[in-house]
Amino acid sequence: MPVFSDFVAWLRRHRLSCFGLMTLSFIAFGLLTLDLLRLVGSNAAFLSDNGWQGLQDGGLRQLLELLASCVGAMAAWLLFKLCETLLVQSLTK
Repeated sequence: MPVFSDFVAWLRRHRLSCFGLMTLSFIAFGLLTLDLLRLVGSNAAFLSDNGWQGLQDGGLRQLLELLASCVGAMAAWLLFKLCETLLVQSLTK
């Protein structure tokens, strides 16, 4: 993936930008996971209690939105770990 390797090379050359991106991804991860477990549990209980009517009343849409939030949180965490790894490698050389 040439685009990804170009991005990683750019992050290696710009350590301050890498640190800033790491900070932003940490904040995004925190915001996206805030009360996520409670919301998913509440949605599951709603769907369990109301069945098909719960799906029609928006329970399925909410579940899909929560899953999208999980995917976004995972992407932010992976970006954080990438930046962390690059910064640690640059400090240990």
